[in-house]
Amino acid sequence: MLTTAEILKKVKELEIKSKKITQHLFTGEYHSAFKGRGMLFKEVREYQHGDDIRFIDWNVSARFGHPFSKLFEEERELTVILLVDISASSLFGTIHARKKDIITEICAVLAFSAMNNNDKVGVIFFSEAVEKYIPPKKGKQHVLYIVRELLTMEPKRKGTRVSEALRFFNNSTKQKSIAFVLSDFMDKQYEDALKVAGKKHDVTGIKVYDKMDMQLPDAGMLQVSDAETGETKWIDSSNPYVRQEYQRLFLEATDYCKNVFLKAGCDLLHMRTDDDYVKVLQKFFLART
Repeated sequence: MLTTAEILKKVKELEIKSKKITQHLFTGEYHSAFKGRGMLFKEVREYQHGDDIRFIDWNVSARFGHPFSKLFEEERELTVILLVDISASSLFGTIHARKKDIITEICAVLAFSAMNNNDKVGVIFFSEAVEKYIPPKKGKQHVLYIVRELLTMEPKRKGTRVSEALRFFNNSTKQKSIAFVLSDFMDKQYEDALKVAGKKHDVTGIKVYDKMDMQLPDAGMLQVSDAETGETKWIDSSNPYVRQEYQRLFLEATDYCKNVFLKAGCDLLHMRTDDDYVKVLQKFFLART
């Protein structure tokens, strides 16, 4: 367990890192990538050729004796919800960092990007059930609270059920929101819940995985244990068939995830723990503008 001083130090480090990233890289990208909920009335001005006649303000036009048009601007304020997988498999990592560390950093960057845009941010922490819900709010203190929770949240359960988090999100969030689901997606049977979420909200999955999730090292006999079920067994990692089968299962899970997001009309990003997540996010934001 981290001490209070260590937590505050880590929160500060993440704040500085996230702010640097959001200020230098995402200044316009985040803003342009996500559209507001609708149009807000801004002002009236004299009718100009080409204006939509549906937006003529007849009251003002009658008062002044010639036509005036209503002008609208996009309603920019958004609600961003982060659905964060804190199951036992998120603690795995072999190269650069654990999956949990990468997820925490990405969430911090997204939360500070939302804050800079005056958007609300909320979080749903989940394992095989929803572990904690932080309702969306604005402001720096709220974002720092979220970062603190990201760093210290300990799950009560070990498994992963993405469908539980999506169902909770669908039931608790009435207005259209921007949602990011951050997980290794070591799970199945979440297609129905994702379809429902994708119809109403702008949902993006961020699949975070480790190099060793995908391929076993050639290291002879290894004792491996499943972080979520606790099941332990010996495997011969030098056996080509064992390594091939291990990779096949990973690719099968990845294809399932890809197809589910595609069918639901949602975006999916793949992030390896040693990838530069800033570049991946920036490319994604730019592609959406």
